[in-house]
Amino acid sequence: MSKLYFIVGSQDLYGEDCLKQVRKDAEEMTAFLSEKLKGKVDVELLPTVETSQICIDNCRNASVDDDCVGVITWMHTFSPAKMWIKGLQELRKPLLHLHTQFNEKLPYDTIDMDFMNLNQAAHGDREYGFILARMNIPHEVVAGFYKHDNVIKKISRFADVAKAIAFSKKLRVATFGNNMRDVAVTDGDRVETQIRYGWETNYYALGDLVKLINGVTDAEIDKKMDEYNSKYTMNTDNIEAVREQAKYEAALDKFIEKKGIGAFTDTFQDLHGMKQLPGIAVQNLMTKGIGFGPEGDYKISAFSALLMKMSEGREGATGFIEDYTYDLTEGQELELASHMLEVPPAFAANKPAIEVHPLSIGDREDPARLVFDGVTGDGIQVTLVDMGDRFRIICADIELVKQPAPMPKLPVARIMYRHKPNFEIGTAAWCYAGGAHHSVVSTALTRDDIAMFARLTGTELITIGDDTTEADLQKFFMK
Repeated sequence: MSKLYFIVGSQDLYGEDCLKQVRKDAEEMTAFLSEKLKGKVDVELLPTVETSQICIDNCRNASVDDDCVGVITWMHTFSPAKMWIKGLQELRKPLLHLHTQFNEKLPYDTIDMDFMNLNQAAHGDREYGFILARMNIPHEVVAGFYKHDNVIKKISRFADVAKAIAFSKKLRVATFGNNMRDVAVTDGDRVETQIRYGWETNYYALGDLVKLINGVTDAEIDKKMDEYNSKYTMNTDNIEAVREQAKYEAALDKFIEKKGIGAFTDTFQDLHGMKQLPGIAVQNLMTKGIGFGPEGDYKISAFSALLMKMSEGREGATGFIEDYTYDLTEGQELELASHMLEVPPAFAANKPAIEVHPLSIGDREDPARLVFDGVTGDGIQVTLVDMGDRFRIICADIELVKQPAPMPKLPVARIMYRHKPNFEIGTAAWCYAGGAHHSVVSTALTRDDIAMFARLTGTELITIGDDTTEADLQKFFMK
């Protein structure tokens, strides 16, 4: 189980009785937070920070503990911030500053200086907040009484984001083939993404995968077909094409397990030794949290895996999508988002059907794929682009809607959405900001989740939604 360390600040000016009370209160708070976050993370209390050395020891312990995904800090009393400097310099985990206090209300009839000295987060947290700002340490601040539901909700969001960052730091991405020829936005600095996000992105020859494909047995294919039949409707007589995809997925399973891969890419321009472009094989893998990016888009492959991890345990769908085409009926503009094959079935409004149809790109046999209509509801569209001197996350609020009419001649999975605040501003803002055509759509995550991830990773963020105006568009371009 992942855990958050809880580190409480104080000092020794008020005597041993005060420190004992700080510890007792901190233990009670830890137990409460552990119960509220049960099943998501454990919360573990570390020694009260009274000296610089205790702070150093606590932050070192958090940094080297693989189970620790983040740290919550709170100043029960006044805690001189110079003694936090060396410890904070050692910390390598996401940091939450919980601005709270042990008591919800003031005891107006009995309050005295002893109570004031013990319960002075309003004093101590401001001192601590200054040193975090002075040291330019990425962190999240949550303010309010720790038992209130809105505070617990924000701490829970921090736990989700911190777990995703821990996952990101260990993520290995495989690219079969390279970036699609002549395409700009899907390319990027793989060294810099490893420095900033931890992604180990490496090229593997497609022949490495083809060798595994050729070694898949009929029994392994049969097992995969049983899985397909249990999850999807078989809507084709071309069973051999489906079995070919099952063979691909069985081979990818072996490759992923052997190499410790959490996300991968392929490209239709490099299919030597394969009869089809992977379709259902990729779609089904995405249901298991494996990230994917087409045409060599390693950034969206890793980002989709990361955001799927962030959304674990929440209702809704999260996964890769591509902007495709519009319905520009005035005042009712919609976007049809899809891809050649690889939309994850998490977005399915109905039971996905396995179908086999021609594909006019890639020069291979007709591939099997999942076909379905998309879910509805509020969501976000997120992408990550390389601006040369920095990475930029663009997050847009959208509304997923039911398709206005059937599309019987479009044999792919599809979702449709409406841009906020409207088509003119929403899509213009996306273009001004340099938003890619590959993105991650989620009905489980919100703009707040993405904003927290951006803050904690030091990534530039541009958001688009109902609060975006025409006047904002030029600002996006000038950033």
